[in-house]
Amino acid sequence: MADSISFSRGAPSADIVDIEGLKQAAVRAFENDPAGVAGYGTAVGYVPLRRHIAAKHGVPEDHVLVTNGSMQADAFLFDEVVERGDTVVVERPTYDRTLLGLTERGADVHLIGLQEDGIDVDELEAALKNGLRPKLAHVIPNFQNPGGSTLSLEKRRRLLALAAEHDFLIFEDDPYVDVRFSGEPLPRMLELDAPGESNTPTNVVYACSFSKTVCPGVRVGYLVGNPQLIARIQRRATNTYISPSQVSQAIVHEFVSGDRYEAALENVKRALGERADTLAAALREHLPQATFVKPEGGYFLWVSLPEGEGHDCARIAEEAAARGVQIVKGTDFLVEGGENAFRLAYSAVTADRIDEGVRRLAEAVEAAKA
Repeated sequence: MADSISFSRGAPSADIVDIEGLKQAAVRAFENDPAGVAGYGTAVGYVPLRRHIAAKHGVPEDHVLVTNGSMQADAFLFDEVVERGDTVVVERPTYDRTLLGLTERGADVHLIGLQEDGIDVDELEAALKNGLRPKLAHVIPNFQNPGGSTLSLEKRRRLLALAAEHDFLIFEDDPYVDVRFSGEPLPRMLELDAPGESNTPTNVVYACSFSKTVCPGVRVGYLVGNPQLIARIQRRATNTYISPSQVSQAIVHEFVSGDRYEAALENVKRALGERADTLAAALREHLPQATFVKPEGGYFLWVSLPEGEGHDCARIAEEAAARGVQIVKGTDFLVEGGENAFRLAYSAVTADRIDEGVRRLAEAVEAAKA
């Protein structure tokens, strides 16, 4: 269908990317550091960007590794930390690529429920008391993908206490943190875990990305953590590709250090906020039976339909596609269950198309029940 509306992919529409600013940043990168940009570099990443990230998080540079996107950072961490048979805690639901990456590595994935204020820490604590011994807990603290929820400050502190008591590593996977469009920012668990002069986290390794604040095409992410762990992952990165893309990372460095970045980021947040508001209003009008958490930032909203009414997200997705609307099935984000749910990405849909998309989706929900 030519008149297609896609709620499927978490990427910003081109109209909210500062293309002109990126072009200028690219020129500056090659003018300011031609040898560094054109060379191989090393596995730590483009050194000026690494230094910028370290300063942002208040850590020494050896705590930081810059990668080709945060998903590669995830993969390096999983390969270094998770062995076949290891228990790994994730949220229920969680990012589908996280589930895939962990199951392919043979991890014993244990899902803990997701609430409006983040992972159910009471459920996790009870499981730990009953003998659960995770090696790693993967948490998306801000505007969770796919759930849209944000982990409360109280739960961040409790998670850290549980990690210290039961000796597991928290993987704070935080690619959306800088695209908050409402509410108050919360401290990262990375910061809460590393107070004092050393600024070295004990129980947290942190990942973030510039794909959501600059543009997806740059494919630049990073890890922050204990320098011994980062050094081991650096060796793994060296053996994988010698170095990540110096060109992309240099452009990102020039862009985020330049005078256009703050305005560009505010434009992204404004657009995302408008789209999230419009989507929430459209759901209330066209799918009043649906429940969801309206996010304070990020790209996604998780829609649940009433249980016990025979909803099948696969059929809903098919009926929606027939009407020119793409969604992602809830079952993609769970080991089991999720037939009554689906994820909507509002980041790539302009506000003037959202209501029409949800109207068609409501038709699809009804058609799928027939």
